[in-house]
Amino acid sequence: MPRRDTTRRQFLTGAAAILATQAIPPAFAARKSATDLVPLGNSGVKVTRLAFGTGTFGGRIQRELGQEEFTRLVRHAYDRGIRFFETADSYRGMPQMLAAALKGIPRDSYQLMTKMRWRGEQQPRATIDRFRTDLNTDYFDILLMHCVRTPAWRQELARLQDEFSEAKHRQVLRAHGASCHGLLPLRAFPGHKWLDAALLRINHDGARMDTLQSESNEKGDVPVVTETIRQIHAQGTGVIGMKLIGEGRFTQPEQRDAALRYVMKLGTVDAVTIGFKSTAEIDEAIERINTHLNS
Repeated sequence: MPRRDTTRRQFLTGAAAILATQAIPPAFAARKSATDLVPLGNSGVKVTRLAFGTGTFGGRIQRELGQEEFTRLVRHAYDRGIRFFETADSYRGMPQMLAAALKGIPRDSYQLMTKMRWRGEQQPRATIDRFRTDLNTDYFDILLMHCVRTPAWRQELARLQDEFSEAKHRQVLRAHGASCHGLLPLRAFPGHKWLDAALLRINHDGARMDTLQSESNEKGDVPVVTETIRQIHAQGTGVIGMKLIGEGRFTQPEQRDAALRYVMKLGTVDAVTIGFKSTAEIDEAIERINTHLNS
């Protein structure tokens, strides 16, 4: 006859094994955060879900803060856990201002994305080297072709894509891709596996989103854009959402909340970038994103 202590021990061991296989109740699951490091598609790059953007109205909003206030804003974002910063050469002066704001912070503690608008006359390799100088960095985590606008951009920008691929081979950048302005060029993103990352306009309202014209004050077709983003994400391309606040058009808190709720619930947008002009805006975005990630 087995001893009672042996039988009890076997029972407890079996019960523990059963409990270990059960799903963790939602109440005890790890909470998601705007400042979590998350994979950007299949690119191999991880970024915080929320990026600090520097391109509101071409960077004018951030530029007009002046270097001292802009640096204070960047440092506040970093202290709050944002580790993803993005800019572009066409945001006049902003790469240099961002470099100054990040000076002294270990480069391997944050991710950096910039964008190149192709005009045909510049030498891509020399331009990328200038970008590295402007941003005081040896490499970019993400480099994008800025603002593709035509339906045939994949063919028209083939040379630039080759140059980006070569730069990635040289470890000057870790991931490459494109940002988009317009519904026609957006339709060329699905099926293009070269895209490690795509920076795309998305919000619940369609404000400043893609239309059949490259730039338009008309509202974009939210269902069409959302479905296209789903296809892009499904192919392994990392999706970064932009224009979440309608380029500043959502002035009411409930509008901003609805926009962030919509994007956080999609499941097809890996990260988002928002252009900030105050510490209060940073704090609000983090808190709203955290709420909707866990609701």
